[in-house]
Amino acid sequence: MITIAGHGILLDIEGTTSSIRFVYDVLFPFARRELEDYLHANWKSDELAAAREQIAKDAGHSSFSSWLSPRDDANDGITLIRDEVTRLMDRDIKATGLKQLQGLIWRCGYESGELCSHVYEDVPEALIAWNEAGRDVRIFSSGSISAQKLFFGHTTRGNLLHCFGGHYDTTIGTKRDPASYQSIASQFALPPEDILFVSDIIAELDAASQAKMQTALCIRPQNDRPSTDHGHPEITDFGQIQLI
Repeated sequence: MITIAGHGILLDIEGTTSSIRFVYDVLFPFARRELEDYLHANWKSDELAAAREQIAKDAGHSSFSSWLSPRDDANDGITLIRDEVTRLMDRDIKATGLKQLQGLIWRCGYESGELCSHVYEDVPEALIAWNEAGRDVRIFSSGSISAQKLFFGHTTRGNLLHCFGGHYDTTIGTKRDPASYQSIASQFALPPEDILFVSDIIAELDAASQAKMQTALCIRPQNDRPSTDHGHPEITDFGQIQLI
């Protein structure tokens, strides 16, 4: 049990509110399977154009057009994006453009009903209780903001999107950079000391702690248990977070 007096609660998703296995066994394979068909079907859409521009920038190019050879056609561009996205997924690189594109592909799955997000049993009850207590609950994930909203809008426990006051992704900074948490605190309009960050990744908690946030290490089934002293309070259930 940990006790917090803060008014802000910032949550990770994978390994914290939802099983790592759902992400790796369901979401990632779905994006990989549907990737090429999605690119061909949506190549001219504004959303995909924005995602491929970000993928090009992540790859070190000034724009997608500068990445292409002047002789390349649309099919060459599709191949270029497909191969780069596949490389990023193979290496589990949390690049901003990749996350944007994955979110677009997942939207198709959520809207068709094929995808439904797993959340731990204690999560909905805690979210409702925190909101009723007047806490400002938000999400910080490497997944795009649009993907986060899809995730919580289509869960095994119904639509939980109304429980969150804000969402942040890597466009605000990486999850292992204290500056990211300082920026998030400013958007909460709260001092960092008044915000609790909950994650299953010690390096993320270290960064939040350096930004002066309160922290809690969430240890769920299938999460790796820390082998050394890390200095963060540990929980296995959101019900162990006591508000004062």
